[in-house]
Amino acid sequence: MLPEIVYYVACSVDGFIATEDGGVDWLAPFQRTGEDHGAAELEASVDALLLGGHTYDFVLKLGAWPSPDIPSWVFTRRRLKKLHPSITLTSQSPREVVELLKARGLKRAWLMGGGELATSFRAEGLISSYRLIIMPIILGRGISTFAPGGRQQPLVLQSAKPFKSGIVQLTYLNG
Repeated sequence: MLPEIVYYVACSVDGFIATEDGGVDWLAPFQRTGEDHGAAELEASVDALLLGGHTYDFVLKLGAWPSPDIPSWVFTRRRLKKLHPSITLTSQSPREVVELLKARGLKRAWLMGGGELATSFRAEGLISSYRLIIMPIILGRGISTFAPGGRQQPLVLQSAKPFKSGIVQLTYLNG
């Protein structure tokens, strides 16, 4: 059995995860609410992290890897600095990496950030569940939660959890 892949991502009401230039400054006011929208719980439940190169770029700006105890794969074709030995930079396909996770006995991974990366995982039928953290803001344009294209995919709502700040966590399973 393949590991469970959870796509957990914050997005605007109109479905964007970043501004056109990749900026996520619009998230800052929501981070100051003191609410945990499920990220800590999810991180505690996974044994691998999967992220795209552009998401990793934001971590590079921090200068330190926030999850050194969790093996992580960064999907990129660029030469990037490795912030920690637990990080693997890869140009492999999502399926190849998920098979590697399985071979290592890893059971659950957090797919974070990157509409294109999420779309490539979705195209290969690898995403087990979708956790969309809907921020009460309309960006008007930007980087979409999923890259354009692909097939229609029905989903089944597992839960909807509202927060005082107006943020809503939606969890969907494949239909």
